[in-house]
Amino acid sequence: QVQLVESGGGLVQTGGSLSLSCVVSGVTFKMYAMAWFRQAPGKERECVAAISPSGDKRRYKESVLGRFRISRDNANNTVYLQMNSLNPEDTAVYYCACKYWSMSSSAGNHDYWGQGTQVTVSS
Repeated sequence: QVQLVESGGGLVQTGGSLSLSCVVSGVTFKMYAMAWFRQAPGKERECVAAISPSGDKRRYKESVLGRFRISRDNANNTVYLQMNSLNPEDTAVYYCACKYWSMSSSAGNHDYWGQGTQVTVSS
């Protein structure tokens, strides 16, 4: 059974930081690209960051470039999202997702999803 379990969401003030984690089980983690998506109320789910299976390639949504950093620990089957300089537009439910072998920013291309963790940024 494949499981992705996110943690680390919460409430933070504008300018603050949060670190999200996602522990993956049931797949060979090092064979999967990982991504963080977010979905705000009334909006489509969007990819904010993705990382290759080995961790040597990263992609970011333009609006988070320089503020967010995705990383992974293949020894512990975990992917992270460090979020700095948060603003209210970053408020959303954040999901981690995995895709076999290659990165993608398309939600439909991902094989497995976590349950999501709420991030709320107050002004």
